[in-house]
Amino acid sequence: MILDLILRYALGGRQHGFTLLVARVSLLGMVLGVASLIVVLSVMNGFSSELHRRILSVTPHLTLSVKSPDGALLQEVSDFLASQSEVKSSALLLEDMLLLTHNTQQHGVRVAGLSTAGFSGVTALADHIAEGSLEAVSQTAFSVVLGRGVAQRLGVRVGDEVTAVLPTLSITPAGVFPRQRRLQVVAEFEVGSSLDAQQAFVSLDTARRLFARDIDSLQVALHDRGHVDTVIGRVANRFGESVDASGWQQSQGSLFTAIRMEKITVALLLMAVVAVAAFNIVSTLTMSVTEKARDIAVLRVIGMPRSQLMWIFMGYGGVLGGIGIGVGAILGVGLALHVADIAIFLEHFFGARLFDPSVYYIGRLPSELQWFDVVVTLSVAAFLTLVATLYPAYRAATLHPMQVLHDV
Repeated sequence: MILDLILRYALGGRQHGFTLLVARVSLLGMVLGVASLIVVLSVMNGFSSELHRRILSVTPHLTLSVKSPDGALLQEVSDFLASQSEVKSSALLLEDMLLLTHNTQQHGVRVAGLSTAGFSGVTALADHIAEGSLEAVSQTAFSVVLGRGVAQRLGVRVGDEVTAVLPTLSITPAGVFPRQRRLQVVAEFEVGSSLDAQQAFVSLDTARRLFARDIDSLQVALHDRGHVDTVIGRVANRFGESVDASGWQQSQGSLFTAIRMEKITVALLLMAVVAVAAFNIVSTLTMSVTEKARDIAVLRVIGMPRSQLMWIFMGYGGVLGGIGIGVGAILGVGLALHVADIAIFLEHFFGARLFDPSVYYIGRLPSELQWFDVVVTLSVAAFLTLVATLYPAYRAATLHPMQVLHDV
């Protein structure tokens, strides 16, 4: 009987005109709120994954540094890494900051000296070469690969030379001066992130001669970047304080933390839309209680307990919210899975580029549907719907039947 009344009230279409309008608006608001939240979260996941892929394709997942340069210790660490199933590859690394100048322009960059194995096995720098040849950096002494942002700030192109101010001093009769070395630009890379304006690469031999010190680091690529803490823990247990470990979370953590906070903020803002739609159900149920006061009085007179009346109206609101949540979930998941195709269609239809690769570094709208986000969205929407039904259901249960029948 209770279920029959719930379905009759929710789907029977017996509401008055304005009550029916409010119910439909509440339903539509729930559909749009849930669908929008799923789509926006999926797009933000897509952008985050795209940044992870681009940035971590040219930076190592893990960097290990010995506190005092020791070739034997580095070899021992390298052999240990080779025995770990999570490790894809490792290579020697020598890295430091340099000031690069050209004419009147100057810019500080982090210069990484990599071996041939480092260029191909640990990083995927070759996939991001915008101009020039990556092989030339290993074949030409004192050559450099610049990020496109660095090259633009210095005003250089492939084939030009830049002057590197080295972190050592020259003592001459005329005084003490910083050492300098001219480097030939053999290639430019473009990742589409801040690395383009911060990073440069040279061969390992060139780095050793520029920095005038022995190799003291290893860069590591993992099969899954999520295992970086596991590998760091094993290295710490094996080598103790003689080896410092730094994961990609430390080197790029601020950027990805900002992205994660932005996702949380947008989710909370869009959840407000769902909350408004959910609490519109309060208005719908409150008006329904007023309309069906006589029905409630009759049910109370024939002996229906107040608890069952509460369940009827809570179920009524639950059905309305459930339909909105279900339709919104289907619509949101469908849009999230095909949002890139929809964006392409809109570009062709309106003859405009939504994402210009020269500005945004990407030519499509990325989307990555994560079912955890869907489950959280539906759970919160269902909770808000449940909360919204409590007051109208309580009001229905506390109506005095004799007073209602007396006023008829």
